[in-house]
Order: sequence, then structure tokens, then C-alpha cells
Amino acid sequence: MSKLSSAGTFALAGRTVNRMGYGAMQLAGPGVFGPPKDRNAAIAVLREVVASGVNHIDTSDFYGPHVTNQLIHEALHPYRDDLVIVTKVGAVRGSDGAWLPAQQPEDIKRGIYHNLRNLGLERLDVVNMRIVGEVHAPTEGSIAKQVAALAELQQQGLVREIGLSNVTARQVAEARGIANIVCVQNHYNLVHRADDALIDELASQGIAYVPFFPLGGFTPLQSSTLSNVAASLGATPMQVALAWLLHRAPNILLIPGTSSLVHLRENLQAASLSLPNSALAELDEMGQVATQHV
Repeated sequence: MSKLSSAGTFALAGRTVNRMGYGAMQLAGPGVFGPPKDRNAAIAVLREVVASGVNHIDTSDFYGPHVTNQLIHEALHPYRDDLVIVTKVGAVRGSDGAWLPAQQPEDIKRGIYHNLRNLGLERLDVVNMRIVGEVHAPTEGSIAKQVAALAELQQQGLVREIGLSNVTARQVAEARGIANIVCVQNHYNLVHRADDALIDELASQGIAYVPFFPLGGFTPLQSSTLSNVAASLGATPMQVALAWLLHRAPNILLIPGTSSLVHLRENLQAASLSLPNSALAELDEMGQVATQHV
């Protein structure tokens, strides 16, 4: 049995996944654009991911674009029966690497076909509808058109389950009136806790919450409190930040990304890191302080 199972499991797309997963975004080139510097290293990371017991991989065809999906196909196809690959639509990349919205029904359909082709699948396990608000924060507004377009593709058998990304609680409620929603992927971590109430609501409904930028994203988390807690536990600050998320709620699924085998192994070790009550109290205080400064 994999050590990852010590962090618990969750039902997703008709399968049981370990709560510690993997995000493939960093396998693309700088700025998530173009090929990796070392393709063989990227392939090795993906194979280590699955060999370590991870059975939930997050990706998108606009990473690269096409790069991460093609790497996943090369490294892992044919896929293990227990592997859930979650992708997303809602954006495309410009020739200069710009992130461009792709929110119309025809854009969504095109994105589905790109994902299918590059992953080598006939049906996608889970597709998150990425709503374009601010860069890393949602904005209110109806998302009915986008969700309905994805639901139509689900009815055609191209998509098994539907998720949402970068959305508000009101948008989640609107989407659930149109289709069954199995996961929500939003910005959340030790110091960015705007979704606390939403996480608890989703937990009560059996819906997964998948935080993006769990380690701070392009600006990694830095805190003397985090560093001190990590030192007291003989762990790295990033391991502690991941372990806190696993403790936060049973429906949180993690997808930390890396292109390094060393960092991958460090991240996965967080699944078995136990946080004493004293450490949890200190870490919880970080979020309260951050909220006071917003």
C-alpha cells in the first residue's frame, strides 16, 4: 500500500483517488509555454508520479499549449485503470504565450477535442470549466452558457464528469442547477483563505475542492511561522503547507506541481506528515493575520 493512502482518499469520477495528487503545469517551458528544457526528465517525473501511487493528475491542453498532455500521453499511455486525469478548458494561448479567454461554446468544444487528441482518450474523466475572472480570483457573473456547453458535450459521451475553476459560491450554485459538479478548483492556501465557507459547503455535499497555488504559486509562501513549525517537525516549509491543507478538510485534494524528481518526492512525503495541535494553532493564526491585512 502506498504511503499516500495515509492522507486518505476521496471519490472522484467513479473512482477512489489518493488525496495527494500531481499538477502537470510546470512540465511545460518557462511561463507554462513551449517545451520543457529536458523532455526526458519530464517523462521521468510523470512515471515516478504514478509509480509513487498518485492516481489523480491535473493538466490542461493550454499548458504549453499541448505540451503537458502530449508528455502525459508519451509517459503513461495506456493509462492505469485507477488513474483519473482532470483537465480544463476556457483559455487558449497566443503566439506570444498570452493567456486568452476561450469561453464560447465553440471554443469549449474545440478545447475538448484538443484534450482528447493529445491525451489519447475517447472520453475525458473530468473537465473543469475555467472561468476567466481576474488572473487568480473569480468575479461574479453568470456562467450558465459555459456550463451548458460542457454539459452538452458530456451528454455526447466526450466528458464523464464536470468541474469548475476560478468561481464564486454563487456560480457554483448556478452550475449545479445545470449539471452535476464533482469538483471546484480555486486559489487557496495557508494565507489565502477566501474560500473557507465554500470548502465547508462543498464538503457537506461530497464535492471535491482542489486548491491551485497550494504553495503560493509564482510567489512561494514565505513566513517565519511556517519555517519555525517546519524546523520543529524536521520537515520543509512546503511539506508543512501541504499537510495543513490535507488537515483543513476531508474533501481537499492536492495537486502540487514540479518538474523535479527531488521536489516531487518531498511533496509526496507531506501525505504522511502529522501536524500536532500546537503547530495547527500557529498555522491557523497565519490565515487570520493575512485576512486582517487584506
